[in-house]
Amino acid sequence: MTDAISHQAPEMSTGPSSKVRVWDPLVRVFHWGLVAAFATAWLTADELQPVHEFAGYTVAGLVAFRLVWGLVGSRYARFAQFLKGPGETLAYLGDMTRGRERRYLGHNPAGAAMVVALLVTLSGTAFTGWLMEDEARLAMLPSMPAIVAPAWADDDGDEREYGARGEVEGPLKEVHETLANLMLLLAALHVGGVVLASFRHHENLARAMVTGDKRGPGPGDIA
Repeated sequence: MTDAISHQAPEMSTGPSSKVRVWDPLVRVFHWGLVAAFATAWLTADELQPVHEFAGYTVAGLVAFRLVWGLVGSRYARFAQFLKGPGETLAYLGDMTRGRERRYLGHNPAGAAMVVALLVTLSGTAFTGWLMEDEARLAMLPSMPAIVAPAWADDDGDEREYGARGEVEGPLKEVHETLANLMLLLAALHVGGVVLASFRHHENLARAMVTGDKRGPGPGDIA
């Protein structure tokens, strides 16, 4: 896993017919681990609560790791390398609609925006799930938005509402489920973007996230 700590740019003189290492092992483990953990959490939400909770904590841990690795990781893992401003992102999306977007060796601007959206949504999903597991946790957050407060009272404002194993019912659960559903939508858009980019640039991006290697940069590509 020595390439996981390499912060140098890949060799660019080899040409587009060669392979260059883009995704380090930790990025790849994070990516597929997150896919497995979220899928497990989604499939066990109503049936296997202990497994659901374990998967949720795994998601939270993976997101925390990615935030750190985005600051100190290898070249193409770093947020500073791939995050772009709104103008550049919108310009790239416009190029996509016209079929003339440039190939990026790492995340393209649209992919970078999706990374942020996924991390934020996953964080919110994990956080609301964590709050639901213990009533004392919500009490530690006196400034929580008002939308969450009704989850702790019934129509008369006297009793708290709980489901199985003490889980909170009501708006907080609805927020949690809404974020999980949003995550599904984002995942579908992400897969669609990967398929489109793979087709447009004639390379298998899913396989690249397994091997870590991509085709070397050609004329007009952004490395």
